[in-house]
Amino acid sequence: MAEGVAHRRGSAPTVPTGDRPRSSGALAALEPSRGNHAPGTGPGPSNPAAGNLEPGNLEPGNVEPVNVEPVNAGAGGAGLSNSALHGLPAAVAVPRYDRDGLVPAIVHIGVGGFHRAHQQVYFDELCRRTGTPGWGVIGVGLHRPLMGQVLRAQDGLYTVVVRSAEGDEVRVVGSLVDYLFAPDDPEAVLGVLADERTRIVTLTITDTAYPDGEVDVGLDEVRADVEHPEAPGTAFGYLVEALARRRGAGLPPLTVLSCDNVPHNGGATRAAVVSTARLRDPELADWIDQRVSFPSCMVDRITPETTPELREEVAARLGVRDAWPVVTEPFSQWIIEDDFCNGRPPLELAGAQFVEDVAPYSLLKTRLLNGVHSALGHLARLSGFGTAPEALADPVLRDYAVGYLHEVAALLQAPPGVDLAAYCDATIERLSNHRLADRIPRLCRRGSTKIPAYVLPSLRSALRRDAPRAHLVLATAAWMRALRGTDHRGRPFELDDADGLRLQPVARAAGTDPRPLLDRRDVFGSLGDDPRAVRELRGALEALDRDPLAAAVLARSGARGWAA
Repeated sequence: MAEGVAHRRGSAPTVPTGDRPRSSGALAALEPSRGNHAPGTGPGPSNPAAGNLEPGNLEPGNVEPVNVEPVNAGAGGAGLSNSALHGLPAAVAVPRYDRDGLVPAIVHIGVGGFHRAHQQVYFDELCRRTGTPGWGVIGVGLHRPLMGQVLRAQDGLYTVVVRSAEGDEVRVVGSLVDYLFAPDDPEAVLGVLADERTRIVTLTITDTAYPDGEVDVGLDEVRADVEHPEAPGTAFGYLVEALARRRGAGLPPLTVLSCDNVPHNGGATRAAVVSTARLRDPELADWIDQRVSFPSCMVDRITPETTPELREEVAARLGVRDAWPVVTEPFSQWIIEDDFCNGRPPLELAGAQFVEDVAPYSLLKTRLLNGVHSALGHLARLSGFGTAPEALADPVLRDYAVGYLHEVAALLQAPPGVDLAAYCDATIERLSNHRLADRIPRLCRRGSTKIPAYVLPSLRSALRRDAPRAHLVLATAAWMRALRGTDHRGRPFELDDADGLRLQPVARAAGTDPRPLLDRRDVFGSLGDDPRAVRELRGALEALDRDPLAAAVLARSGARGWAA
């Protein structure tokens, strides 16, 4: 337990504590504190001319393709920095706490757009509300150096624009105290992970980084974890080596908190870390299994990719340049299993919820929000829409999305205090935020990972119960059809999905016959063994080839046979 913080095992309030309710049911959001006050200075170098940054991609925590070019911020084109905070407009919420005094108790691996719009905002809010210096964050990148270049040039500061129908709230986040790029200096990363001050490691490394159970020793990066622990190949290898050093030094273990959309993410992280350790030292593996906490959590906040237009807008609003701001929605939710081995931050003061069992909340979010993202995304892409709000402005697609949510909700048991109907309504409202304009290609990204995780489990459940499933069948068929790489009018689009590209030749050759794809049991499991699934998917593919919007109307009619 954290010092002076009582655990709240078993509690599951429908709205996070604090004064920031936004929606009914389990919905709530963070509101930044107001006012521009003299901030403390933070660590890191003063801001040089930050325009000489190479274009590149975000860490896997968001995998956000964005070209970071310098923007014209007015006279001199000054960049965001500690010294610039004093001159920002009064409407911008800036750090009022002493950034120099922050203790780096948390290391986050995978600093992408989502992390900066979600977990980092909670830590920033905690600092603002309590003034407690004990929970500063060090960011770690594993794959691409650009994020570190940007953050170092900006003294670790960046802007979050919270965009709603009523207007924008803008805050500068200051809780990030340093950033390390692991390939450049693995020893520095291992050093902070093994530092006595570090209590928690959080992860957003994407679902594809997690093995299915134990790690595969045949992979080069896993072999590096074992054979070269001083320069590991994966996040799990870094954790194992750091824990070995902590154990050898007689230091307390760490809490490792995965914030990725992985089923039972705590257990998945434990399996990956312990199996990596067992390849090195069975006794170390047992120590980790017994002493390290791996709580599960559920995270939720829609965070579109950063665009050049957003950077220009932020520069005009602030009067200084932020090379990598983040835009997000008002809604934010973080539900965390209350299982920490080396103290925990009182994040309930910033709006998080600590509960005994995260699973019901994770299931609700992945099956409903993530599921409808994929269902709407692929159908809208085939129909030629560019953003989620544009798609939901079409009554046919809006009715389809509503129908999908209610079809899936009927298969779920609501977590304590959650109104499923209100949750579904709020989900449609969130996706319809025209000022956020979440792009359809982002919703479709990594479909070969998302559809099996977020849609197919609901389809299997509906088949077992012989429950209504026309929307689920169409969602699955729309992804199968989208694998061909063209929309309804034959216009090509890019598949941002490595596994999907491997399936593309199969999808093109199969046409409206779902069986060749269903034969891929690594993706579909035993779904192809059910003749109802084969028949209904064939009918849905035929309907999609005729007209995607007409297919959506047919789904709303409850058709199972998908007759012409």
